[in-house]
Amino acid sequence: MKIREIVNALETFAPLPLQDGFDNAGLQIGLTDAEATGALLCLDVTEAVVDEAIARGFNLIVSHHPLIFKGYKSITGRDYVERCIMKAIRNDIVVFSMHTNLDNAPQGVNYKIAEKIGLKNVSILASKDNMLLKLVTFVPAGKEAEVRSALFEAGCGCIGNYDSCSYNLKGEGTFRAQEGCRPYCGKIGEMHTEPEVRIETIVPEYNKKAAVKALLAIHPYEEPAYDLYPLQNSWNQVGSGMVGYLEEPETESNFLHRIKKIFEVGCVKHSRMSGRLIQKVALCGGAGAFLLPKAVSAHADVFITGEVKYHDYFSYESEILIAEIGHYESEQYTKEILYSIIREMFPTLDVCMTRVNTNPIKYL
Repeated sequence: MKIREIVNALETFAPLPLQDGFDNAGLQIGLTDAEATGALLCLDVTEAVVDEAIARGFNLIVSHHPLIFKGYKSITGRDYVERCIMKAIRNDIVVFSMHTNLDNAPQGVNYKIAEKIGLKNVSILASKDNMLLKLVTFVPAGKEAEVRSALFEAGCGCIGNYDSCSYNLKGEGTFRAQEGCRPYCGKIGEMHTEPEVRIETIVPEYNKKAAVKALLAIHPYEEPAYDLYPLQNSWNQVGSGMVGYLEEPETESNFLHRIKKIFEVGCVKHSRMSGRLIQKVALCGGAGAFLLPKAVSAHADVFITGEVKYHDYFSYESEILIAEIGHYESEQYTKEILYSIIREMFPTLDVCMTRVNTNPIKYL
């Protein structure tokens, strides 16, 4: 298969428009028209990871953290990023990254963390806003089923765990075809009234072009009428962080020791214990301290993340137990998500998780 087929599968799971504004997820280096010889999965792209891909004969590296965040005016090998870029290009290796788009995806990084901890009834901690549109179109009676089907196939109509969602209202449409038209119904120059069905459905803003293309391809009218309305509601299926419940409450000490073991943490930094029982857990992989207010508002007993600022421990110590487990440690299982996506879609492709521990932080 072509590398672009693998990239398309990854982007289908976590579309690039889900990434945060500061991010640079997506294709970092290389051309995707080449045949894939294998995929190496990692959290960070380092020289050792590129060397491993070369040794394995793989021409695709898929990382969580983007190798390239800033713009470069020259590539001279003065730091590890530039050396990785040069080495990847010399060896025809494509580098593709899935960062905050994978963090924000429904089954993404934070879902995997919650799964490792054993949380149930999970939900997004901070949902994305203003990312949905309502698509409305008007279809001659008898054709509504096939139009709805095409829209659903194009990604419309998903609300929570429900798909194929739409609202349908019967009415009448009027029009008069001018000279040169090829009307589906009615006659040239004559006013015509047609029984129609108004179809309303929802679509992510980034999927607008595909939805409109599908609509125009299936709609029987020569000039289909459709409207797109921006929605101001939250999209509860995508966003930052996650919150869920343990099946049984645990003491603070037992919970922290269990987290230390699950994520193989050299040192769990935490706020002062108060004797509370832990059952409702909020979390965010990586640098997630910005979600502390959301975790408190959700009445979580503990907030787990990779990095926390010093003064946050003072600000929230009476409201929630804070557990800081390290950036790398919190996101290390992201490789398992990438592996599952690629293995399911391309079972014959050689896919491996890197043997390199790319954590730049060491514990004495």
